[in-house]
Amino acid sequence: MVKLVPVILCGGSGTRLWPLSRTGFPKQFLVLSGQTSLFQQAICRVNSIAGNACQIDETLIVTNEEHRFLALDQLRELKEIAARLILEPVARNTAPALTLAALQAGLQGDDPILVVAPADQTVVDESAMTAALRLSVQAALSGEIVILGIKPDRPETGYGYIHYDEDLGASGKHTVLQFTEKPDLETAVQYLSSGHYAWNSGMFVLKASTWLKALGMFRPDILQSVSSAWNSRSNDELFVRPDKAMFDQVASESVDYAVIEHCPGSEINISMIPLAAGWSDLGAWDAVWQTGQHDGRGNMLVGDAFFADCSNTLIYASNRLVSAVGVDDLVIVETADAVLVADRKQSQHVKKVVAMLEKQGRAEHTLHRKVFRPWGWYDSIDESERFKVKRIQVKPGASLSLQKHHHRAEHWIVVKGTAEVTCGDEVKLITENQSTYIPLGEVHRLRNPGVIPLEIIEVQSGSYLGEDDIVRLEDAFGRS
Repeated sequence: MVKLVPVILCGGSGTRLWPLSRTGFPKQFLVLSGQTSLFQQAICRVNSIAGNACQIDETLIVTNEEHRFLALDQLRELKEIAARLILEPVARNTAPALTLAALQAGLQGDDPILVVAPADQTVVDESAMTAALRLSVQAALSGEIVILGIKPDRPETGYGYIHYDEDLGASGKHTVLQFTEKPDLETAVQYLSSGHYAWNSGMFVLKASTWLKALGMFRPDILQSVSSAWNSRSNDELFVRPDKAMFDQVASESVDYAVIEHCPGSEINISMIPLAAGWSDLGAWDAVWQTGQHDGRGNMLVGDAFFADCSNTLIYASNRLVSAVGVDDLVIVETADAVLVADRKQSQHVKKVVAMLEKQGRAEHTLHRKVFRPWGWYDSIDESERFKVKRIQVKPGASLSLQKHHHRAEHWIVVKGTAEVTCGDEVKLITENQSTYIPLGEVHRLRNPGVIPLEIIEVQSGSYLGEDDIVRLEDAFGRS
């Protein structure tokens, strides 16, 4: 029985899919195709290779502290999947992330095979994907690194390329000759016409020991510093946390630059399995349009939207009716607090808007109006000078932290369910159509003791209404 450990790398920010994808809720947690998020699809896709003498006991998710509860909530919807979350204290790219996963997998013994996939890709033909992964597992048993290569259908300048030999052989794999990072258009056209280049999917299969050996050869500094942080790790149920101070010293480097590109011609054998499964990394809105369903004129719509005399245009409406008349090759994305209009073929440059928002100190690049928290969510309905109105939902059995505010008072009105309110030394229950007042500076807590979601309307008033005006005294989720 071959022991497999799926590894999902879940640390991206997806700035080119703004305003839908944001730092606090990046694209891997969005539903952009199908009925589940890209993150959930990646987990199910890799776990589909179980069986046929392949055993999977646990999936490893490498993500960051900020997204741990988003990942955990979406994992809980996949009831058949057992998983553990490795939390990076700071972002250090994919090479350190994979190293953490390899060290964790090594604790299971038997030198398991890692099946590594990014969390933010989509695949149309799941059966072809499963077949390619199973073939990759067989090749990886010999100790080589196996990468999945995508046959290019256009001269794409945004992907890395794999140059491979002509001989496929009985094993169904090619020998990798060289890697090239994001060529210019002229070079990409040459690669496409040669027929011996594939896109680098970022998915690969290898033994845990193979990765650690290769990293030790090419980047021993990363292996040493990650191992030090790992040896001082802490464990909290499903969460594994490397030492923050030590991990902060780790060099930031991708898997490709640290190891993969150095393998051809070295003692680390690397091969490629071709994958033809309708793959996309959804790296920009144009890629979302390409993978979507179109009408007779090439238009794609999601949500409440209408077209009139338009062609090759994408409308993504999240909250309101959006209509377009007489336009071609546009991307129109609407959220509760932002609207994007872009030339579809220039949509990869949306990250420039995100950079401008960040430079101006605005919040729209970080959070949506509706913000998810481990206890539920809140939606900022209205705001002006000295007041803010929120709609808050608390999960059954969950509670906010015991906290106080220096600059604001709060009024709570229950609109659904029952709330247990701690205010100073008093603890009381209030139900629908009842309200309570939290004075400025008073220690308080909101809890849902019921079995249905609790919803309240919160009206804040005061001189400062920022989210950083929270002093947490106790918290069930380990937040400071």
